[in-house]
Amino acid sequence: MLENAGVPFTVRVAGVDEDAIKAVSGDLHPAALAVRLAEAKALALSRDDAGAWVLGSDQTLAFDGGLVSKARSLQEARQRLRTMRGRTHQLHSGAALAAKGRIVWSGVDTAQMRMRDFSDAFLDAYLAAEGEALLSCVGSYRLEGRGSQLFEAVEGDYFTVLGLPLWPVLAELRHVGILPS
Repeated sequence: MLENAGVPFTVRVAGVDEDAIKAVSGDLHPAALAVRLAEAKALALSRDDAGAWVLGSDQTLAFDGGLVSKARSLQEARQRLRTMRGRTHQLHSGAALAAKGRIVWSGVDTAQMRMRDFSDAFLDAYLAAEGEALLSCVGSYRLEGRGSQLFEAVEGDYFTVLGLPLWPVLAELRHVGILPS
């Protein structure tokens, strides 16, 4: 997304323990947790390079009063998608910008995602076509691919669904002078 928007960047893995952050953040709303995870990633890398502006991001998925994590197997993904079909969930995309070891901005955006009542045959074909790649997606779908066929409606920003609240991030990058205004 950033590349397509003309934003120069370098990818670095933050190496934060997301499970540990989630374990001590059980009282947070899923949207706030997405921001906390993004902040942890941005801070981890910002401390290593005092001259860099670091953008961290993360997503959480709220469904049926709980937090959904990435599926560990295709069977788990199948069961999760069966449970979510015909229902709505919220996808929260958090982002944080850090400089010199401190957070200078953070934000979150939420999309309401309503799955259609798809058949088991469709689900099996979808899982076979997408395969293990789905295990890296919090909802076991990629809206930019075949996963778009799982849905009947999405309320919210497309970029938020893809994993980054792009418009607020671009606005902040302009605000701090990284991008021209």
